[in-house]
Amino acid sequence: MTTIILVMLGVLAAGAVTAVLVVRALTEICQPNEVLVFSGNTRTVSGRRVPYRLVHGGRAMRVPLIEKVDRLNLTNMVIDLSVKGAYSKGGIALNVQGVANVKIASEEPTIGNAIERFLGVGRDAVARVAKETLEGNLRGVLATLTPEEVNQDRIKFAESLLAEADHDLRRLGLVLDMLKIQHVSDDVGYLDSLGRRQSAELQMRSRIAEANNQALARIRAAENLETQEKTQVEAAMKVADAEADRRMREARTRQAAVVAEARAGVTAAVARAEAEVAVQTARLEQVRLRLVADVVRPAEARRDRLVAEARGAASRLVEEGRATAEGVRRMAATCKAVGAAEARRIVLGQKLPGLVGAMLDTVGAVRVDRMTVVGEAGAGKLAAATAATTEQVRQGLGLDLGGLAQRLLGHAGAPPALAGPRLAPGAARD
Repeated sequence: MTTIILVMLGVLAAGAVTAVLVVRALTEICQPNEVLVFSGNTRTVSGRRVPYRLVHGGRAMRVPLIEKVDRLNLTNMVIDLSVKGAYSKGGIALNVQGVANVKIASEEPTIGNAIERFLGVGRDAVARVAKETLEGNLRGVLATLTPEEVNQDRIKFAESLLAEADHDLRRLGLVLDMLKIQHVSDDVGYLDSLGRRQSAELQMRSRIAEANNQALARIRAAENLETQEKTQVEAAMKVADAEADRRMREARTRQAAVVAEARAGVTAAVARAEAEVAVQTARLEQVRLRLVADVVRPAEARRDRLVAEARGAASRLVEEGRATAEGVRRMAATCKAVGAAEARRIVLGQKLPGLVGAMLDTVGAVRVDRMTVVGEAGAGKLAAATAATTEQVRQGLGLDLGGLAQRLLGHAGAPPALAGPRLAPGAARD
């Protein structure tokens, strides 16, 4: 029984040792600076099927009889770059020397390109491919830059080369960590001439700077002199301002004295004027009283007298009007009593003297030899026409038909003309 147990323990121990050895043999340990590529099984990466799996750092178990393990070294490869006779943008052939650090990419999917191209290939072959690629890119970048840009701006040159080479290197599965341009030269001395020109420009800038410094020193000296002159002028201005202020105060003092004197004179004149106003006011009152006594009072007396006379004349006119009105009333009553014809004769008899007098007043100092009044009473129209015709003949021809008729009839003693007014037959005499 003991023997069986020991055998069983020996078998178990041998099995355990065998298992340990098998696991150790199948376990692959990956260093941090490398990548393990397990070939044989497929997997999906970025939507595509790839026939490998990767382990970057750590460990993994290999499937026996199915998978194969390869290692990719991720350490940097230092590559010396040397390009001779590469034409730049200006047509100048340049010689460029530089150094670059290149390594295999560790991220997918770029590492897939490196696996396809460099799996199982030595590092020298990888470095040679990277060198040729970088030198080709270097020539392409030189063709886009002038010699001045290549020589003066090395950073721009390196950045342009990095941008140009990065795409090509990633297609190879490589990564460019660093690129430095060490030396740039040419076979015709163009860059040396650029250096001499730069040296000349540097000397020129130095001389210009020296001249600018001298000019600046002179400007500073002129500014100091200007400041000094300004200080003297400002001091003189302050003295002049003080003198002007003193004179102004003196003028104000004199002005105050003159104003006070003038004000006193004006006050005295105002007092005299006020006194004169009082005198003239009293004189005006005296003149007013005299005017009242000499003019107003007599005028008021004359006014009262004229008012009294006017009232008397008005009273007389009123009485005469009343008497006339009474006479008119009585005449109207008489005319009404005696009849219209008799009343007309009465009125004509009353008014005729006045009418004759008015007519004679208009003629003036004219002597009347004869006046004949012809009426229609008694003789009729024939007597009136005869008298009118006789009078017209006498006035126009100077022939007295009445007198001639009287002489013919034997009335020689009768006067040839009437000395006074003669009434025609049938005329009424008042």
